[in-house]
Amino acid sequence: MHILVTNDDGPPSNQSSPYVHSLVSNLQAAGHTVSVVLPHTQRSWIGKAHLVGHSIKPTYFRPAPLTTSNGKLSNTGTTSSRPLPGHSEDEEWILVNSTPASCIQIGLYHYFKTRGPIDLVVSGPNYGRNSTAVFSLSSGTIGGAMEAAVCGVKSIALSYAFFDRNHDPDIIAGASAHSVKLIDHLFANWGEDVHLYSVNVPLVENVGERKTLWTNMLQNTWKSGSCFQEIEVPEEEDHGQEEVEMEMRKAEERQGRREQGQEGTGSGYDTPTGNGHIRYTHKHFKWAPRFKDVYQSVEDAPPGNDGWAVKEGYTSVTPLKANFMHVTGFEGELKI
Repeated sequence: MHILVTNDDGPPSNQSSPYVHSLVSNLQAAGHTVSVVLPHTQRSWIGKAHLVGHSIKPTYFRPAPLTTSNGKLSNTGTTSSRPLPGHSEDEEWILVNSTPASCIQIGLYHYFKTRGPIDLVVSGPNYGRNSTAVFSLSSGTIGGAMEAAVCGVKSIALSYAFFDRNHDPDIIAGASAHSVKLIDHLFANWGEDVHLYSVNVPLVENVGERKTLWTNMLQNTWKSGSCFQEIEVPEEEDHGQEEVEMEMRKAEERQGRREQGQEGTGSGYDTPTGNGHIRYTHKHFKWAPRFKDVYQSVEDAPPGNDGWAVKEGYTSVTPLKANFMHVTGFEGELKI
């Protein structure tokens, strides 16, 4: 099978993209032809967006052999502005300065023709769960799979739900082996009217021996207010993307352990003038999603949804359609 892999976490990195190399290696070991197009940097929370008015420029990533060093996977490789010559036998992935959805377009239509048609797209594994509607609606991982689906290609969005950020190589290897087995099964037994599957694999010991469940997607909302934290205007530039990424992963880990942390706030007030206009307080805002809202919605919901399955240490498989289905019962002229 020819599989196109993308993600929203970018090229292999212990900090921001610790799982994709393991999955690709396991897919290759299972006999699949794997083509890889990834964003050149972190693109989480970007959904199915494309960057309009933006010329996409590829770079080329050569993954180093996947090894273990000091109890951690060695997620390394080199990047070049030019592709390898035609006679080279080395593995090479494509990085593009755009979104997961754009990676799918580039991968489906502009590369890999000599390998034959792409049978399946796998978007992921995401660094963190994509369970429940709140996470899924913003997910770049699911966005990539959605893009493939609207292009008429079967796709699977794959996410690894971590409970701490100590990336145990054995647990990751187990999750990847389990994922490949599940990918093969879903492709061979594709459900009627299914456009894509959203799969969440918990990073727990012996995950392949635990249950894999069909689930629905928990319908939830943000409950506690803003997902942006107000911050004072810094004298210097804002935190870099890597710093923001680290803070977000720490917050997700705290909620996975049911610990309290700082999230979005809305404490500032603007001042009205005598004529009704507003004088604004100059402030900056930092993305600080309220993970506790999602985890609490899972606690409050009955069993059977994707969030519940992951919480229990099970793999969740949610069949989806790649559309915004309308609400029935509204027909004819709307009189106002």
